[in-house]
Amino acid sequence: MEPHYQHLYDILAHSQGYIFPNEIDLQWGILIVVYPFITGLVAGAFILASLERVFKVKILKPTYQIALLTALSFLLVATMPLISHLSQPQRAYEIMITPHSSSAMAIFGFVYLWYLAVVLLLEIWFDYRHSMVVWSNEKKGIMKWVYKILTLGINDISPRTVQWDRKLGHIITIVGIPSAFILHGYVGFIFGSLKANPWWSSPLIPIIFLFSAMVSGIALVMLVYMIVSFFRKKVVDLNVLDTIGKYLFFILILDFTLESLDQIHRIYEAEESFEIIKLLVSGKLYLTLFVAQGLIGTIIPLITLVFLQFYKHKIKLQKTMYFIVSILVLIGVYSMRWNVVIGGQLFSKSFSGFTSFKVGLIGLDGTLMAAFWLLLPIGILTFLLWLLPPWKMVKEED
Repeated sequence: MEPHYQHLYDILAHSQGYIFPNEIDLQWGILIVVYPFITGLVAGAFILASLERVFKVKILKPTYQIALLTALSFLLVATMPLISHLSQPQRAYEIMITPHSSSAMAIFGFVYLWYLAVVLLLEIWFDYRHSMVVWSNEKKGIMKWVYKILTLGINDISPRTVQWDRKLGHIITIVGIPSAFILHGYVGFIFGSLKANPWWSSPLIPIIFLFSAMVSGIALVMLVYMIVSFFRKKVVDLNVLDTIGKYLFFILILDFTLESLDQIHRIYEAEESFEIIKLLVSGKLYLTLFVAQGLIGTIIPLITLVFLQFYKHKIKLQKTMYFIVSILVLIGVYSMRWNVVIGGQLFSKSFSGFTSFKVGLIGLDGTLMAAFWLLLPIGILTFLLWLLPPWKMVKEED
């Protein structure tokens, strides 16, 4: 039997009930799961950075530049899972140069460019310009010219100019907060606007995506801060972790409440799709929804964060628990993306059956490709932390 027909035979063997022919293969695979997960990390990391810059939470100062560089690293890769999924990826740039008001993805292209060029790159440039000018004068060889190029020829570091850098950076951060909301809220809107699918068609989906993005971004910055401190052989400030933990706890509570409200609303309405969704969540999505997303990614972190607010004895144990919590939260948010993207395609539009989904190891839509796009931002972040180390920034004169 030819490989293609063998593949279809295997899928049909695991299908249940009646499905349409075009529902045998899922159109959106693991790369479309990675796409909203990465964009969520970007938005959440920037929101955490804004707490220090705009809302004057000074205890978070050690994580400010780390959060910005983390957001930039993941934003540079955010569209790549989508491009990998395309049959003709060489045409992907057209979405960003061809305005089309009726295309949700075309509008996302402009939202992406706005956030990348106007918000993140400009804010990081204003933050680092003074330091890059000093570094360009101190460094030797090729790095001297690298920093000279990065200053864009603006070498004035007088107190008045530096003060303008701060003011403009502050304004950009304020503009960046709603931009971050739009960036990932719009990703949720893309799913929530698909009225043909009852699993996605909910006005709460964009809001749920947004709050889960904040949760994942905050957890990621906490994790990165601890890892960077470990490699630099610096003591992790427990006060910083406690503060991040408090924000993570409150936003996780809000996220959990919104998702619960969405499910309660579905149960109360009990539309014609309710029975098939009930079978879906109790069957094919049981492990990823109730175990991975609910228990591992939400309940355990919430209980642990409450415990950490009162347990103030063994510092090493507290740091270890924060480290574990951040990983569990990331697992939970990734599972949520999986449940939305994959779960919404597992049941038939006739509400009469289920199909199956098996992730391949290789190929353009395989596990290795997804892992590559998840690991690439970490490599970019490592490079940016080397090129623009926050701990080596030159102190500005007031």
